[in-house]
Amino acid sequence: MKSTSYRDLEVWQKAIKLAKNIYEITENFPAREIYGITNQLRRSAVSVASNIAEDQARHSKKEFKYFLGISLGSLAELETLLTIALEINYISETIFSDLLTTTDEITRRIKGLLKYISI
Repeated sequence: MKSTSYRDLEVWQKAIKLAKNIYEITENFPAREIYGITNQLRRSAVSVASNIAEDQARHSKKEFKYFLGISLGSLAELETLLTIALEINYISETIFSDLLTTTDEITRRIKGLLKYISI
């Protein structure tokens, strides 16, 4: 890859912004959820960016693909948790839609990276 650091990857930068947004949004969740959906949302959002960083730093295509796969799984988990948060009225339809747009973009970029490294 031409990038010298995971910090140069736009997908990692977008994943960091997503994690920040999740932290900000979950600040308004009920305190009783701190060990429930709040924690799960935060962990899955952090996992996306962390696994992009970890896999890019390893310099092995096989490991890169593996950790990108974990990032995709974390995105699917995040989308599921956001759907639950919407259903129980912890987030609005607008916030949900905005976050799904972001997760869709990150998913496309990760799949693009997977395609690129498979060439």
